[in-house]
Amino acid sequence: MDLLLIRHGLPVRRETTDGSPADPELDATGRDQAARLARWLAPEGIDAVYVSPMRRALETAAPLAAAIGVEPVVDEEVAEFDRDSHFYVPIEELKATNDPRYEEIMRGEHHGEVDPEAFKEIVTIAVERIVEANPGRRVAVVCHGGVINAYASHVLGLEAALFFEPTYTSVSRFACSSRGHRTLVSLNETGHLHAERAPVA
Repeated sequence: MDLLLIRHGLPVRRETTDGSPADPELDATGRDQAARLARWLAPEGIDAVYVSPMRRALETAAPLAAAIGVEPVVDEEVAEFDRDSHFYVPIEELKATNDPRYEEIMRGEHHGEVDPEAFKEIVTIAVERIVEANPGRRVAVVCHGGVINAYASHVLGLEAALFFEPTYTSVSRFACSSRGHRTLVSLNETGHLHAERAPVA
């Protein structure tokens, strides 16, 4: 089974004043990234698309699902750890501006909202459930940087739940055998952001 974990496209920056979840949509760049992703992956023979319930993931998955003619399956347990957070600031911006929230995220504190070990366990169980439901298929899961980190760290046997920064709409691939073997094939592919796939003859 071929598993593709895909980070959502670039969302708008949003902070709410009433404490409600930010849950931002994609901005213009993010929509372009999602369109490029769909064109890039459509020829690969993807059988199913799963997606986080968060708006930025849903909007990223939509062009790919439309391109291959499937209905995306929403999976609540591949939502990001900041699902209920009142702000969304791109992690690259947090890092560039030395925002203390960046260090909190990288330390696994997640603003005190989610235990990193519990998050990693939830993600791993959810992704394994998707794998087991799709033997012999190629499946895309459009989710979040934290989700990709958590599952990749599980496969690699790392203690840290967060160890790298996935690029927006990057693709990370895993080979999952029926005997339980999980292999990281690639991490953070971004070819679709730099070139168009040649048309199929």
